[in-house]
This record gives sequence, C-alpha cells and structure tokens, in this order.
Amino acid sequence: MDRYNIIKEKFPREIVLLKSRPCAYGKCAFCDYIGDNSTNVEEMNQLNKEVLSNVKGIYDTFEVINSGNIFDLPKETLTMIKSTIDEHEFKKLFAEAHWIYRNHLDKMRNRLEIDIMFKTGVESFDYDFREKFLKKGAPFQSVEELKKYFDSPCIMVGIKGQTKEMIKRDIDIVLNQFDHATVNVYCENTTIIKPDPKLKEWFYEEYKWLDDVNHLEVLWNNTDFGVGD
Repeated sequence: MDRYNIIKEKFPREIVLLKSRPCAYGKCAFCDYIGDNSTNVEEMNQLNKEVLSNVKGIYDTFEVINSGNIFDLPKETLTMIKSTIDEHEFKKLFAEAHWIYRNHLDKMRNRLEIDIMFKTGVESFDYDFREKFLKKGAPFQSVEELKKYFDSPCIMVGIKGQTKEMIKRDIDIVLNQFDHATVNVYCENTTIIKPDPKLKEWFYEEYKWLDDVNHLEVLWNNTDFGVGD
C-alpha cells in the first residue's frame, strides 16, 4: 500500500493516506473502503507516525486522506498532523469530510490552525440518484446549500444506472460553480453498485479534455493520486 506521494500537477502538494477508525457515516452503497480502517488506536497512530515522517515540506500545500473523514482519525494522529503542519510551515491543507460534519468544519480549522479546503463526496448532484440509489446521506437541495459548507465536491462518473444527462449536468456544475473539484471514474469493487463500461468509454471520449482544466482533478483510476492500492 502506497501511503505517501508528491502531486506535481495543477495543485502541487504532498499527500498522505492515513489509517483511521471506520467512517462515522458508513452507509454509502458504493463504498468498500473498510479494509483500511481499524479500531486499534495504537496500531493506527504508529502507522500514521511512520507515514507522516515522509513529509518534506516541498510545497506550501499538504493533503491528508483516509478511508472516511479527517474527523475519524485518532486525536493523537491529529496532533501529529498539527506538528507536521507547523514543522514544514504549510499554508493550506486539503482534507475530506462527510456532510454529517458540515457544522464542525471550523472546529477542525481551529484545531489545526491552518486554512483547510474541505472536499466532500457529492458523487452526483442528481438528488434521487445520490440519496436513493447511492445512499450518500448528503441531502442538500441545491449547489448553493452545499457551498455554504464545503469548498470542493468530489463526483463520480461511469456508474450503472447513471445517465449521460446526469453526468453532463454534474460536469457543468463543477466546471462553472467551484474553484476546485475532483472527478472520479468509478471502478469495480465488492459492492452491489457496478460500473458501466460503455458509459465510462463515452465519458473518456467526450471529456478527456478535462485533464487540461486547471481547477479539476480527474482520477481515471482511483490510485491516480499515487496512494492506495
């Protein structure tokens, strides 16, 4: 498992994949990222200490991800993140949080004493597809409501049951209404939610040019940030 990498394109930063408790929400129908979670706090902290020791302070931006939310990390690991931020004088942190934490984001900003760009898994701006099919648990009603809390949406494309029209609308939203977004091409996993190969092929042919859009990061494979397996 690769847990440290340097991202040199678009938003240059160092990125670490840490181990955390199981996701506090944990009901998304498409997610099987439970294998990297743990309830052994000592084990988590030891591994996370080793991973964080790789950070060099190459850029002024740093990203922390885990199989869940930054709020799922042990408090000792959060203290280590704070020390890493201070040691390397980072100016900005990228982190992810589920909709359920929308009223707690400033608490994390204050705890780590850094400007945090909070990503959140939106998956789709189509309400019924997001909530009834994907079981996302992020029942915001509009883009404006989402933007009250979060800075950067993560969307998914290429899911069986998704339509071209849904994808076109989602891409239009992230292109025109956010300063940063991540587009994830859905990959096969162990859940009942399956990829649609024809839709993925269409998306590649139709939207390969998104690679040249400065404020969008497209993950054609879920390890394109250089971490994970």
